[in-house]
Amino acid sequence: MTRPPGGAPEAGRGIRVLLVDDQDLMRQGLRKLLEVEDGIEVVGEAADGRQALAAVPRCAPDVALVDARMPRMDGVELVGRLAGEHPGVAALVLSTFEEDEYIFGALRAGARGYLLKDCSPEELVAGIRKAYAGETVLDGPVATRLVAELRRWPGTGGGFRGRESLSERELDVARMIAVGATNREIAARLFITEGTVKNHVSSMLRKLGLRDRTQLALHLRDPGW
Repeated sequence: MTRPPGGAPEAGRGIRVLLVDDQDLMRQGLRKLLEVEDGIEVVGEAADGRQALAAVPRCAPDVALVDARMPRMDGVELVGRLAGEHPGVAALVLSTFEEDEYIFGALRAGARGYLLKDCSPEELVAGIRKAYAGETVLDGPVATRLVAELRRWPGTGGGFRGRESLSERELDVARMIAVGATNREIAARLFITEGTVKNHVSSMLRKLGLRDRTQLALHLRDPGW
C-alpha cells in the first residue's frame, strides 16, 4: 500500500522512486544520479507502462518518473492508469517531447508535473521531492506553453481578477506559491498551519476564478498579474 502524497517520508526511509523509460541507458543514468541523493531510493525500473503497472504492487513507489513516449503503453496512458488504480503514486513525466498532446494529455490524466530531459540534476531532484509533497512541477518551457493554453480556455481568458481581490495574508501565500513553495514551507514561514494554507489557497481559487492549484501557480507567475 502506497502512502498518499503530501507529507514527509516515514522515518528511516527515503522517497521511493520507480523509473519508467524504454531506454536502458536513460534508466541507468537516472538510477546513478538519484542513488547518491539523500532521502531518495530507486525501488524499481520498467521499460513501458505495462511493466510499470505490474511493478507498482511489488516495489510500492511514492513517485513514478515516467517517459512520455514508450512502446505498448505510453506515459499518458500510464499516468491515467496510475491515477485510477494507484492514486498514492505521484506521477512525474520526464520527457524530451514538448508536444501539446503529451504535456496536456499527461496533466489532464493526473500527472503531478512535466519536466524536460534537459533539466538540471538539481531541478529533477527538486521536482521529485515536490511531486512527493503534492506540489505541481513544471519545466520553464512547459509552464510557458501551459500559460498560453490556459488563456485560451473558456472561462479563464480575460476572466482573471487581480491582486486587489486578495487579502494581505492571501497575497503572502500567493507570493510563496509563485516561487514553488510547498504548503508545509508556507506554513512554517508564515507561522500558520498547513490547514490554514489550504484554506487560503481555496479562497484564492474562488476569488480569481481558477480551477486548481496548477492554474493558480501559473497565474501567479504571469508577469501581467
